[in-house]
Amino acid sequence: MHRYAWPSGGGHRNRAYLRDRLVALPLLTVVAFGALGWAYAGVRGDSAYIRDRAAPALVDLADARASLLIAQGEAERNLAEGRAAELSGLSERYRTRIARATQSLNQVTRSGALTVAEEQELRVVSALVVDYTGWIGQAQGHATDPVLRDAGLSYARSMLCSQAAAATGKDPYPDCPAATGSAATSIVDRVTGMEGRLRARLADRAAWGADTIAATVIAVLALVLLATGLWRTVSFLRHRFRIRLSIPLAVAALPLLAVPFLTVDALLALHAQHETLPVTGALAERTSPETETVAEERPFAGPEPQAIETLGARIDEGLADGRLVLLDGIAPFVFPAGLVGAAVIAGTLHAYRREYLVVTRPGAVV
Repeated sequence: MHRYAWPSGGGHRNRAYLRDRLVALPLLTVVAFGALGWAYAGVRGDSAYIRDRAAPALVDLADARASLLIAQGEAERNLAEGRAAELSGLSERYRTRIARATQSLNQVTRSGALTVAEEQELRVVSALVVDYTGWIGQAQGHATDPVLRDAGLSYARSMLCSQAAAATGKDPYPDCPAATGSAATSIVDRVTGMEGRLRARLADRAAWGADTIAATVIAVLALVLLATGLWRTVSFLRHRFRIRLSIPLAVAALPLLAVPFLTVDALLALHAQHETLPVTGALAERTSPETETVAEERPFAGPEPQAIETLGARIDEGLADGRLVLLDGIAPFVFPAGLVGAAVIAGTLHAYRREYLVVTRPGAVV
């Protein structure tokens, strides 16, 4: 190992030294840039998954859940007015929130963040929302009959929440704790369960995996050995062959200059991914219909810290800051750059060795 990784020109025959370098340097280049490219592409890919798929899906799920709870509170408050609700219909906020919940669920389906089973479950949720609005419509049709109206509202409420509570003047949007296991059959139960599974996958992507750690360690070791080997080879050529600067080897070493930038970019991305986790936790646990209505009614009072829109913007900003924009799209080219470098090194050393075998320079050690 010492012979190939940490060779010294002193005391070695030129022919043997060039042969060793012809084997070691291209191999180290392939290993170094292969491991580096794999680890870097993985980190960048995780950031892209969180930014383009998981985070938008979590925002839409939270928005759908809050919108449905707001719509339920609006429906109960409107229908309590009796004949006025039958004649004028439900409020604009109810209709807007139902449309918004439907749109958010459709966007989650198209996000690409769900598994096949989850997409099927989301279609079930969308169908339940249609049935839910149907029962609200029946309650509206019997707004003047307290018995039929309350029966329709009660059934709609049970479709929305497993542990349903009626809205009141003091609590227009009552809590809707999600059930688990076989009892999780309501709309909110299913949406909350989907949020939990998606957050778990996001946390797995943001964590340092064993394969990423192994690839990083291999890349660091191989890059150190490669840089040292190139430096010693250039010194060898300068002292033994009187080649002041090997232009091909210098060109092959240029990709090494990008390694610090790739490292900084990867560290920024990892930091941004970890900073995303508490924000996604707030999306699932701290958002509420009350906060959403306050943000809706007072749009010019400043952003609400726990509003869904504010939390979604924080995720977007954090992930946008967690990368060097100039390196966007470069991940697929890291390993090919290493292959090109390995080919240049191999070709250059092979040419030097062949020339040496044909003509021995004056003063060289044969």
